[in-house]
Amino acid sequence: MTSVSYSRVQRSFLRYQHIFVFLAPLAFIVGVLLSAPTPAETGIGNMFEGPWMDYWLEYWWLFPAFLLGATIVNTVGISGSALFVPFLIFIFPLAANPLEPETIVKVGLISEAFGLSSSAIAFIQYGLVDRRLALTLVGGAIPFVVGGALLSFVIPEPLFHGLLGIALLAASYLLFKADLDHEGESTDAGHDDAAATDGGQAELPDDAGKLGPAGVHTDEEGTVTRVDREGDDYRYTRGGYLRRFANYSIGGMFQGLAGFGVGELGIISMLGTKVPVRVAIGTNHIVVALTAILASLVHVFGGGLVGGHSLSLASTPWNMVVFTVPATVTGGQIAPYVSNALSTSTIKAFVGGLFAIISVALFLMAAGVA
Repeated sequence: MTSVSYSRVQRSFLRYQHIFVFLAPLAFIVGVLLSAPTPAETGIGNMFEGPWMDYWLEYWWLFPAFLLGATIVNTVGISGSALFVPFLIFIFPLAANPLEPETIVKVGLISEAFGLSSSAIAFIQYGLVDRRLALTLVGGAIPFVVGGALLSFVIPEPLFHGLLGIALLAASYLLFKADLDHEGESTDAGHDDAAATDGGQAELPDDAGKLGPAGVHTDEEGTVTRVDREGDDYRYTRGGYLRRFANYSIGGMFQGLAGFGVGELGIISMLGTKVPVRVAIGTNHIVVALTAILASLVHVFGGGLVGGHSLSLASTPWNMVVFTVPATVTGGQIAPYVSNALSTSTIKAFVGGLFAIISVALFLMAAGVA
């Protein structure tokens, strides 16, 4: 395939990505209704009858809850489980019966996989993902994610919750101390002193394979100039790999242990190495998505190999995920617009406060309050 043909395919996919993204949960729901192992009276042959309706519509109210949660976590670039797990532990039992820990893991993993994939594509479409930086971070985090997932079979879960709570409190403190108003932040391409992407004084890049005026260029000194599809430009360097590696290695270990952590700690390291906040959030989606999928695979197959827990399709609450999956996909698509609309200081305050709240919930979990 020639570069021109590839560019045309990429542009067409990004332009119509909403269609492709929303077809995925639709296919998932149809597959669940037709073939998921559920009670006999809830099968497709009894559609719209009393037991069928009671089973499949029991948890309809999870859609707005997970839609809000997915929009929040994808807006700030952290793991979906950072909100979904505390919600299922503390809030869900107020309206339904408490869930077993393995059920919470299954619902969180299935929902997060769809939501992260949706949001990652949306941020790529918006032009806010540094794919070279993301792949480097994923490569460095892989051994720690695998190691953390394997350790989860032998180390007490309350200990992990407590450690992650401490890590999030530290991340919240570092975030409030971080200077987000650095030179790598975006500028409005519509201002008089900024150039249009068709050859103005600022010489901003313009990629025909992307939507709008989006493009990216790296000069000989390593300075990256990125333009999103709205015409805002961002300048930064990819330096600071060692600092990011330290955070992503620790976060990767927690990602394998508890299902989240790499996104929460990783976003701090990118902001600390002068990556613009919106580019950091967008790039972090790729890292979180790929490490979450890897951690899920190790939890599914690694548990059986070492005699630990494994995920059973037969015990999956399908009447829950048919609502949480489309909710997380929708939230993932909304997130880039919310991120672009909010000011940097608002994002900073919100993420820092969110980390502090989640850490309190984790300490309660570690103490056995849940």
